Amino acid sequence: MKAPKRISLIIPAYNEERYLGRCLDSVKVQQLQPYEVIVVDNGSTDATAVIARQYDFVQVVSEPQRGRVFARNTGFSAARGDIIARIDADAILPPDWMARLDAHYAQAERQDGAWTGGALFYNVRLPHLVSWLYNVLVFRLNHLLTGHAALWGSNMAVPRQQWLAVRAQVCNRNDIHEDLDLAEHLYRAGVQITYDRHTKVRAQLRRVRSNRRELWNYLQMWPRTLRIHGIKSWPICWLFGDFLLYALTPLLTVSEYLARLFGRQPLEDES
Repeated sequence: MKAPKRISLIIPAYNEERYLGRCLDSVKVQQLQPYEVIVVDNGSTDATAVIARQYDFVQVVSEPQRGRVFARNTGFSAARGDIIARIDADAILPPDWMARLDAHYAQAERQDGAWTGGALFYNVRLPHLVSWLYNVLVFRLNHLLTGHAALWGSNMAVPRQQWLAVRAQVCNRNDIHEDLDLAEHLYRAGVQITYDRHTKVRAQLRRVRSNRRELWNYLQMWPRTLRIHGIKSWPICWLFGDFLLYALTPLLTVSEYLARLFGRQPLEDES
């Protein structure tokens, strides 16, 4: 029987004391355990690092320079496994997530490629509908615009050797999507990216409740990421991605208000 791949699991975290425990609990009950779990404390001012250290299988490393890209880089570079997997600190993994990842990389033709799965959001009403729309925009639309699958930071993996090959080329800036940027550099280095729509993790759709200006500034990171890489279709991303998401977001707030009005239970992240 072939031995499982050595999979390092990286979790960047900034002030995630509210969610990190549930995330690590879902790692603890995996059918196949990762080779190592690294939580990157990105200068948290709460109990994030304290909670992480309560799990004996977790190694905590610090990255004081704020920004997800810097926390990711630190975690990826500290990884010793053959495969570097990554999730976010609010992710809740299905019990077979690691086993699915191992099965993917057990295929000879997949061993040198990157992998990503989809999202199922637990902090919105109509989660399946909202998640379907998000997955269509992130994976289907991005594929049409760039010619390759995107990576989603809360559900992804890349072989360590492929990361080392592009580590010096990735864009270390906080005003773009670092996962989409990484996907672009991997693709240009000849790395195939596989999108597995059947393997989803539960996560939060963040910034939904942000003020409109903050939300708009965040949404601009998507077309900006494409634009700085010279992808000429970026205006389509702005029109059908950013503008559509910006227009639909108030409906999520309205649905939450109506749910409260009619006595529905609060969402999971509010309990």
